[in-house]
Amino acid sequence: MGTQEKNMLLDKVRNAIEPIRPYLQADRGDIEVVDISDDYIVKVRLTGACEHCDISSMTLKAGVEQTIKKSMPFIARVEEVHAC
Repeated sequence: MGTQEKNMLLDKVRNAIEPIRPYLQADRGDIEVVDISDDYIVKVRLTGACEHCDISSMTLKAGVEQTIKKSMPFIARVEEVHAC
């Protein structure tokens, strides 16, 4: 995937998660789209309270991944990355 295509897909992913962002922010958290791989795996970072939340994996799969796949069904999956 070329740089232009990758940037376009990243923008689409960011737009796709905007409807759920207020729910994360209401719980003092947020989400950052980090990258998308050539095999359509989206990497995100949960931040704030979401970063250490016990149910963050459920939020990631049930909320974030499903929201993205609704508008971009070709996305293979969403994975969380952690800050170093």
